[in-house]
Amino acid sequence: MFLNYFIDVDYFFVYKYTMRLENKSKINRLIADWPVGAIYVTSWLKNAGISNQLLNRYKKSNWLSPVAPGALKRFQDEVTYQGAIYALQKQLDSSIHIGAKTALELQGKAHYLQLGNATATLFGGSEDKLPTWFNKADWKVKTEYYSTSFLPPELGLVDFELETFSVKISNPARAIMECLYLAPKKQELMECYELLEGLGNLRPQQVQALLEACTSVKVKRLFLFLSEKANHSWFEYLDISKIDLGSGKRSIVPNGVFNAKYQITVPIELA
Repeated sequence: MFLNYFIDVDYFFVYKYTMRLENKSKINRLIADWPVGAIYVTSWLKNAGISNQLLNRYKKSNWLSPVAPGALKRFQDEVTYQGAIYALQKQLDSSIHIGAKTALELQGKAHYLQLGNATATLFGGSEDKLPTWFNKADWKVKTEYYSTSFLPPELGLVDFELETFSVKISNPARAIMECLYLAPKKQELMECYELLEGLGNLRPQQVQALLEACTSVKVKRLFLFLSEKANHSWFEYLDISKIDLGSGKRSIVPNGVFNAKYQITVPIELA
Protein backbone atom coordinates (compact mmCIF):
# COMPACT_ATOMS: atom_id res chain seq x y z
CA MET A 1 0.00 0.00 0.00
CA PHE A 2 2.76 2.41 0.99
CA LEU A 3 4.70 1.46 -2.13
CA ASN A 4 1.68 2.28 -4.28
CA TYR A 5 1.35 5.60 -2.46
CA PHE A 6 4.92 6.60 -3.24
CA ILE A 7 4.53 5.47 -6.84
CA ASP A 8 1.40 7.61 -7.17
CA VAL A 9 3.14 10.61 -5.62
CA ASP A 10 6.14 10.21 -7.88
CA TYR A 11 3.87 9.88 -10.89
CA PHE A 12 2.00 13.04 -9.87
CA PHE A 13 5.17 15.11 -9.62
CA VAL A 14 6.59 13.69 -12.85
CA TYR A 15 3.32 14.43 -14.62
CA LYS A 16 3.15 17.95 -13.20
CA TYR A 17 6.77 18.63 -14.14
CA THR A 18 6.21 17.25 -17.64
CA MET A 19 3.13 19.43 -18.12
CA ARG A 20 5.05 22.49 -16.91
CA LEU A 21 7.79 21.81 -19.44
CA GLU A 22 5.22 21.25 -22.18
CA ASN A 23 3.43 24.53 -21.37
CA LYS A 24 6.75 26.39 -21.28
CA SER A 25 7.64 24.88 -24.64
CA LYS A 26 4.30 25.99 -26.08
CA ILE A 27 4.71 29.61 -25.02
CA ASN A 28 8.32 29.65 -26.22
CA ARG A 29 7.28 28.38 -29.64
CA LEU A 30 4.32 30.74 -29.73
CA ILE A 31 6.37 33.85 -28.89
CA ALA A 32 9.19 32.81 -31.23
CA ASP A 33 6.77 32.46 -34.17
CA TRP A 34 4.69 35.54 -33.29
CA PRO A 35 5.65 38.47 -35.58
CA VAL A 36 6.18 41.76 -33.78
CA GLY A 37 3.06 43.91 -34.15
CA ALA A 38 0.82 41.05 -35.25
CA ILE A 39 -2.45 40.12 -33.61
CA TYR A 40 -3.60 36.58 -32.92
CA VAL A 41 -7.22 35.61 -32.40
CA THR A 42 -8.06 33.34 -29.48
CA SER A 43 -10.13 30.96 -31.62
CA TRP A 44 -7.08 30.25 -33.79
CA LEU A 45 -4.85 29.80 -30.75
CA LYS A 46 -7.28 27.28 -29.27
CA ASN A 47 -7.29 25.33 -32.52
CA ALA A 48 -3.48 25.33 -32.28
CA GLY A 49 -3.74 23.54 -28.93
CA ILE A 50 -3.48 26.46 -26.51
CA SER A 51 -6.30 26.30 -23.97
CA ASN A 52 -8.10 29.14 -22.23
CA GLN A 53 -6.30 28.17 -19.02
CA LEU A 54 -2.92 28.53 -20.70
CA LEU A 55 -3.90 31.83 -22.33
CA ASN A 56 -4.98 33.22 -18.96
CA ARG A 57 -1.68 32.09 -17.45
CA TYR A 58 0.26 33.75 -20.28
CA LYS A 59 -1.63 36.99 -19.72
CA LYS A 60 -0.98 36.91 -15.96
CA SER A 61 2.70 36.25 -16.65
CA ASN A 62 2.86 39.28 -18.98
CA TRP A 63 3.60 37.22 -22.07
CA LEU A 64 0.42 38.33 -23.82
CA SER A 65 -2.11 41.13 -23.45
CA PRO A 66 -5.61 41.61 -24.90
CA VAL A 67 -6.31 44.06 -27.72
CA ALA A 68 -10.04 43.45 -27.39
CA PRO A 69 -12.08 40.42 -26.28
CA GLY A 70 -11.07 37.63 -28.66
CA ALA A 71 -7.76 39.10 -29.85
CA LEU A 72 -4.28 39.19 -28.29
CA LYS A 73 -0.92 40.79 -28.88
CA ARG A 74 2.51 40.19 -27.42
CA PHE A 75 2.95 42.12 -24.19
CA GLN A 76 4.11 45.72 -24.83
CA ASP A 77 3.89 45.36 -28.62
CA GLU A 78 2.62 48.41 -30.48
CA VAL A 79 -0.06 47.16 -32.86
CA THR A 80 -1.95 48.78 -35.74
CA TYR A 81 -4.89 47.86 -37.92
CA GLN A 82 -2.36 46.19 -40.22
CA GLY A 83 -1.60 43.65 -37.49
CA ALA A 84 -5.33 42.97 -37.34
CA ILE A 85 -5.49 42.47 -41.13
CA TYR A 86 -2.70 39.90 -40.69
CA ALA A 87 -4.92 37.99 -38.25
CA LEU A 88 -7.97 38.19 -40.52
CA GLN A 89 -6.10 36.91 -43.56
CA LYS A 90 -3.69 34.38 -42.04
CA GLN A 91 -5.83 32.95 -39.24
CA LEU A 92 -9.46 33.48 -40.27
CA ASP A 93 -8.99 33.01 -44.04
CA SER A 94 -10.79 36.28 -44.72
CA SER A 95 -10.69 38.18 -48.02
CA ILE A 96 -10.75 41.52 -46.18
CA HIS A 97 -7.82 43.59 -47.41
CA ILE A 98 -6.42 47.10 -47.56
CA GLY A 99 -7.77 48.78 -50.67
CA ALA A 100 -8.63 51.95 -52.59
CA LYS A 101 -6.58 55.06 -51.79
CA THR A 102 -4.96 53.48 -48.72
CA ALA A 103 -3.46 50.72 -50.90
CA LEU A 104 -2.22 53.33 -53.38
CA GLU A 105 -0.62 55.33 -50.56
CA LEU A 106 1.19 52.26 -49.21
CA GLN A 107 2.61 51.61 -52.68
CA GLY A 108 3.66 55.22 -53.19
CA LYS A 109 1.02 55.85 -55.87
CA ALA A 110 -1.02 58.59 -54.19
CA HIS A 111 -0.43 62.28 -54.84
CA TYR A 112 -1.38 63.40 -51.38
CA LEU A 113 -0.91 61.65 -48.06
CA GLN A 114 -3.75 62.15 -45.64
CA LEU A 115 -2.91 64.47 -42.79
CA GLY A 116 -4.41 64.64 -39.32
CA ASN A 117 -7.05 61.99 -38.74
CA ALA A 118 -6.01 59.42 -41.33
CA THR A 119 -8.48 56.89 -42.66
CA ALA A 120 -7.68 53.31 -43.62
CA THR A 121 -9.98 51.94 -46.32
CA LEU A 122 -10.72 48.22 -46.24
CA PHE A 123 -12.58 46.04 -48.73
CA GLY A 124 -13.97 42.54 -48.40
CA GLY A 125 -16.40 40.20 -50.10
CA SER A 126 -20.16 40.49 -49.66
CA GLU A 127 -20.05 37.59 -47.18
CA ASP A 128 -17.18 39.00 -45.11
CA LYS A 129 -17.74 40.90 -41.88
CA LEU A 130 -15.31 42.54 -39.52
CA PRO A 131 -15.16 40.66 -36.19
CA THR A 132 -16.43 42.31 -33.04
CA TRP A 133 -12.90 42.50 -31.61
CA PHE A 134 -11.74 44.50 -34.66
CA ASN A 135 -14.50 47.07 -34.22
CA LYS A 136 -13.89 47.38 -30.47
CA ALA A 137 -10.13 47.90 -30.65
CA ASP A 138 -8.51 51.33 -30.87
CA TRP A 139 -6.36 51.46 -34.00
CA LYS A 140 -5.44 55.16 -33.68
CA VAL A 141 -6.85 55.71 -37.18
CA LYS A 142 -10.38 55.64 -38.54
CA THR A 143 -11.16 52.51 -40.54
CA GLU A 144 -13.83 52.36 -43.22
CA TYR A 145 -14.93 48.93 -44.40
CA TYR A 146 -16.84 48.15 -47.59
CA SER A 147 -18.35 44.73 -48.16
CA THR A 148 -18.88 44.11 -51.86
CA SER A 149 -18.25 41.51 -54.56
CA PHE A 150 -17.98 43.83 -57.55
CA LEU A 151 -14.55 42.27 -58.07
CA PRO A 152 -13.53 38.65 -57.32
CA PRO A 153 -11.99 38.34 -53.84
CA GLU A 154 -8.49 37.22 -54.89
CA LEU A 155 -8.06 39.02 -58.23
CA GLY A 156 -5.62 41.92 -58.20
CA LEU A 157 -4.22 41.41 -54.69
CA VAL A 158 -0.50 41.53 -53.92
CA ASP A 159 1.60 40.74 -50.85
CA PHE A 160 2.74 43.92 -49.14
CA GLU A 161 5.76 43.52 -46.88
CA LEU A 162 5.73 45.27 -43.53
CA GLU A 163 8.58 45.09 -41.01
CA THR A 164 7.87 41.62 -39.61
CA PHE A 165 4.96 40.25 -41.65
CA SER A 166 3.10 40.74 -44.90
CA VAL A 167 -0.56 41.39 -45.74
CA LYS A 168 -2.49 41.28 -48.98
CA ILE A 169 -3.50 44.65 -50.42
CA SER A 170 -4.98 45.77 -53.73
CA ASN A 171 -2.53 46.29 -56.55
CA PRO A 172 -2.72 49.76 -58.17
CA ALA A 173 -5.20 48.69 -60.88
CA ARG A 174 -7.64 47.14 -58.42
CA ALA A 175 -7.12 49.98 -55.92
CA ILE A 176 -8.13 52.69 -58.41
CA MET A 177 -11.21 50.65 -59.36
CA GLU A 178 -12.11 50.51 -55.67
CA CYS A 179 -11.73 54.29 -55.55
CA LEU A 180 -14.13 54.57 -58.49
CA TYR A 181 -16.55 52.21 -56.73
CA LEU A 182 -16.66 54.77 -53.88
CA ALA A 183 -17.04 57.75 -56.24
CA PRO A 184 -18.55 60.24 -56.19
CA LYS A 185 -20.11 60.03 -52.69
CA LYS A 186 -17.14 58.65 -50.75
CA GLN A 187 -14.31 59.63 -53.09
CA GLU A 188 -14.05 62.73 -55.25
CA LEU A 189 -13.94 61.96 -58.97
CA MET A 190 -11.37 64.66 -59.62
CA GLU A 191 -9.03 63.04 -57.12
CA CYS A 192 -9.66 59.65 -58.75
CA TYR A 193 -8.53 61.15 -62.04
CA GLU A 194 -5.41 62.64 -60.43
CA LEU A 195 -4.59 59.26 -58.90
CA LEU A 196 -5.16 57.51 -62.22
CA GLU A 197 -2.91 60.02 -63.99
CA GLY A 198 -0.04 58.71 -61.90
CA LEU A 199 -0.62 55.09 -62.94
CA GLY A 200 1.22 55.16 -66.23
CA ASN A 201 2.87 51.77 -65.78
CA LEU A 202 -0.14 49.51 -65.24
CA ARG A 203 0.02 46.13 -66.95
CA PRO A 204 -2.72 45.93 -69.60
CA GLN A 205 -3.22 42.19 -68.96
CA GLN A 206 -3.99 42.85 -65.30
CA VAL A 207 -6.31 45.74 -66.16
CA GLN A 208 -8.09 43.64 -68.80
CA ALA A 209 -8.67 40.77 -66.37
CA LEU A 210 -10.08 43.10 -63.72
CA LEU A 211 -12.38 44.90 -66.15
CA GLU A 212 -13.72 41.65 -67.58
CA ALA A 213 -14.41 40.32 -64.06
CA CYS A 214 -15.86 43.57 -62.69
CA THR A 215 -19.65 43.59 -62.24
CA SER A 216 -20.02 47.35 -61.72
CA VAL A 217 -20.94 49.12 -64.98
CA LYS A 218 -20.25 52.47 -63.31
CA VAL A 219 -16.70 51.48 -62.38
CA LYS A 220 -15.90 50.09 -65.83
CA ARG A 221 -17.21 53.10 -67.73
CA LEU A 222 -15.50 55.58 -65.42
CA PHE A 223 -12.23 53.68 -65.53
CA LEU A 224 -12.15 53.60 -69.32
CA PHE A 225 -13.23 57.23 -69.65
CA LEU A 226 -10.59 58.51 -67.19
CA SER A 227 -7.85 56.22 -68.53
CA GLU A 228 -8.43 57.41 -72.07
CA LYS A 229 -8.48 61.00 -70.86
CA ALA A 230 -5.14 60.44 -69.06
CA ASN A 231 -3.73 59.18 -72.39
CA HIS A 232 -1.84 56.26 -70.88
CA SER A 233 0.04 54.09 -73.35
CA TRP A 234 -1.34 50.85 -71.84
CA PHE A 235 -4.89 51.94 -72.69
CA GLU A 236 -4.48 51.11 -76.39
CA TYR A 237 -3.75 47.47 -75.51
CA LEU A 238 -7.15 46.95 -73.85
CA ASP A 239 -9.77 44.99 -75.76
CA ILE A 240 -12.92 46.92 -74.93
CA SER A 241 -15.06 44.55 -77.00
CA LYS A 242 -14.56 41.91 -74.29
CA ILE A 243 -15.74 44.22 -71.49
CA ASP A 244 -19.44 44.29 -70.68
CA LEU A 245 -20.34 47.97 -70.37
CA GLY A 246 -24.07 47.39 -69.97
CA SER A 247 -26.69 49.47 -71.72
CA GLY A 248 -28.34 52.82 -71.20
CA LYS A 249 -27.04 56.06 -69.79
CA ARG A 250 -25.49 56.52 -66.34
CA SER A 251 -25.68 59.81 -64.47
CA ILE A 252 -22.61 59.82 -62.22
CA VAL A 253 -23.12 63.38 -60.97
CA PRO A 254 -26.01 65.84 -61.25
CA ASN A 255 -25.67 68.85 -63.55
CA GLY A 256 -22.64 67.35 -65.26
CA VAL A 257 -21.61 66.97 -68.89
CA PHE A 258 -22.71 63.93 -70.90
CA ASN A 259 -20.01 61.82 -72.53
CA ALA A 260 -21.55 60.06 -75.51
CA LYS A 261 -18.84 57.41 -75.97
CA TYR A 262 -19.20 55.93 -72.50
CA GLN A 263 -22.79 57.09 -71.90
CA ILE A 264 -22.00 58.78 -68.56
CA THR A 265 -22.57 62.22 -67.08
CA VAL A 266 -19.34 63.48 -65.51
CA PRO A 267 -18.30 66.65 -63.65
CA ILE A 268 -17.70 69.70 -65.84
CA GLU A 269 -14.01 69.86 -64.85
CA LEU A 270 -13.51 66.36 -66.30
CA ALA A 271 -15.46 66.90 -69.53
